[in-house]
Amino acid sequence: MKKYTVILFCLLMTLTVSAQDKKFSPEKFQADLEAFITKEAHFDQQEAAKFFPLMRELQAKQRAIYGRMRPTAKPGDDAKCAESIREWDKANIELKQLDQQYHKKMMQVVSPSKVFDAIMAESRFHRQMMKGWQAPNGHFPNGKFPGGRPKDKRR
Repeated sequence: MKKYTVILFCLLMTLTVSAQDKKFSPEKFQADLEAFITKEAHFDQQEAAKFFPLMRELQAKQRAIYGRMRPTAKPGDDAKCAESIREWDKANIELKQLDQQYHKKMMQVVSPSKVFDAIMAESRFHRQMMKGWQAPNGHFPNGKFPGGRPKDKRR
């Protein structure tokens, strides 16, 4: 009986781990990102404790702007399309100004060299994650990006 219990336990653990690997966890993503940046930028505990609250604050503000940038459908006429493009451009400028503002704050709590390393590490992390989300054939599973955004059909 113990033998079957151990086998059943191992099977359930395997299924649980397998199921968890397929679900996106924002908390795990953030923890992995921060661990990667800490390693790549060579942050000590004190530097990480000063840097990451600013980074999380920046990310929250960026998400709010990105939320405004997601059109639900193509506007009906050229005038509405032009307005949508102007709003898109305005949001992109806001994002860059926000980056600039927070990069200044970050350089006040850790060295500019480490801020630079952190910026580059974040970019590498996101590229690696996108590659990891792709299927072996180079396409996203089911033709969709993570989160369900449709794949660009022009490729």
